[in-house]
Amino acid sequence: MRTCLAAALVWMLGAFVWLSGSTPAHAGGWNDPVRCASNDGHYARCVMPWRDARLMKQESKAACIRGDTWGVERGGVLWVDRGCRGLFVGADRRGAERGDDRGHWRPGPDWNRQIRLQCDSNKKRYQMCQVDVGPHGHVRLVRQLSDTRCTEGYSWGWNRAGVWVAHGCRGQFVVDRRW
Repeated sequence: MRTCLAAALVWMLGAFVWLSGSTPAHAGGWNDPVRCASNDGHYARCVMPWRDARLMKQESKAACIRGDTWGVERGGVLWVDRGCRGLFVGADRRGAERGDDRGHWRPGPDWNRQIRLQCDSNKKRYQMCQVDVGPHGHVRLVRQLSDTRCTEGYSWGWNRAGVWVAHGCRGQFVVDRRW
């Protein structure tokens, strides 16, 4: 009876992985980390044995930001995107490892500040200049350096992961980074 139940469980897990297009986690124990990688900047899904996860070690140069370039779907599926690659482990649902009593990670005291940067769209190509803006941050163009007009929403913009430029826009930007 137990053998049949175990075989059925293995079959169902295999079918789930096959149907979802997810990358299976490496064969290991319950507490072993799971490696998940967004190869060539593409969205990827990885099966994990936990309900929630935390990033143990970032292995990519691309930013790994929860809710932006990685996250967890219902049913224990981890997703990564835009070049994020790392080792993930099970998260403590109570938030004890995250540093506060609400269960959310918080940055250090010098995190809220202004950052100046230059971002260039060379040969009119899209370019992402990575800087963590924060959930309540803002970005503004302070000096246009190109002959091509820089128009927010068309040739430049920003999101939580940084500033992007396109269509030949080159400029200096100020990031008001706020948590």
